[in-house]
Amino acid sequence: MANIPTEIPSLKLNDGTSIPLLGYGTGTAWYKKSAGGIDRTTVETFKTAIRLGYYHLDGAEFYNTEPELGAAIKESGVPREKLFVTTKVITGINDIPKAIDASLKKLQLEYVDLYLIHAPYFANSDAELQRAWVEMEGVKKSGKARSIGVSNYLQSHLEATLKTATIPPSINQIEYHPYLQHGDLIPFQQANQNIATAAYGPLIPITKAKPGPCDVILENLAKKYYVSEGEIALRWAIDQGISAVTTSGKESRLSDYLRALTFKLTPREVKDISEAGAEKHFRGFWQGKFAADDRS
Repeated sequence: MANIPTEIPSLKLNDGTSIPLLGYGTGTAWYKKSAGGIDRTTVETFKTAIRLGYYHLDGAEFYNTEPELGAAIKESGVPREKLFVTTKVITGINDIPKAIDASLKKLQLEYVDLYLIHAPYFANSDAELQRAWVEMEGVKKSGKARSIGVSNYLQSHLEATLKTATIPPSINQIEYHPYLQHGDLIPFQQANQNIATAAYGPLIPITKAKPGPCDVILENLAKKYYVSEGEIALRWAIDQGISAVTTSGKESRLSDYLRALTFKLTPREVKDISEAGAEKHFRGFWQGKFAADDRS
């Protein structure tokens, strides 16, 4: 198990706040079908992540783990100002002011660092996307979220939102890895209000999409840098200025992932992984929303 004292570096967002480039996800493996009572095993797992130095904590109302995350934060002893807490709205999308209040109550917090619309699929029109964004701007103005953004948005959703936005999204959290690079989406974000990118599922080429064209290059780079293929995949995102969100229930694995902070890939290595990844398409989430060959 690695013992990495390195502080996780941050990326400055377009509103002046900063987001750590490596985050801990509290969904996926921890997802609960219903709210129910607090799961102490999950609380202890989240506390372990915080103890290891994962101060960027990525949650969502949909995961039903906000109470566990709130308990872990409270019990961790880490000052609130050192943490970067994200949550997302989708279940309560029709009343975002009410939804943020409910999330803050579960999290036992006065504010979150980042509040995201979890996905655009609630909307049947540009007007519905724009209406939701007006309410998100209200959340930021109220001080209940220091930054606001979106998740799973494509260029068309961003274009609609930006048409009427007075505060642009700070970030778009998307599934992002070598086998799903989204074409021109990230360059579009950079050119339009410098909207940052956060990546969920960054380890998918290793965990869900083997065999694939990235296998050999990831294996070779892991040997070169004396790390695992997972750390190479995380570093590939980080070296592009993308905040990578990952998770694990194993303390040793979470500790090892921090080794991604101890080296940098060369620009050529980043490009080689990207080019190899472009040879295959694999989407780990939201498959029902896209055609099998849709890489957007």
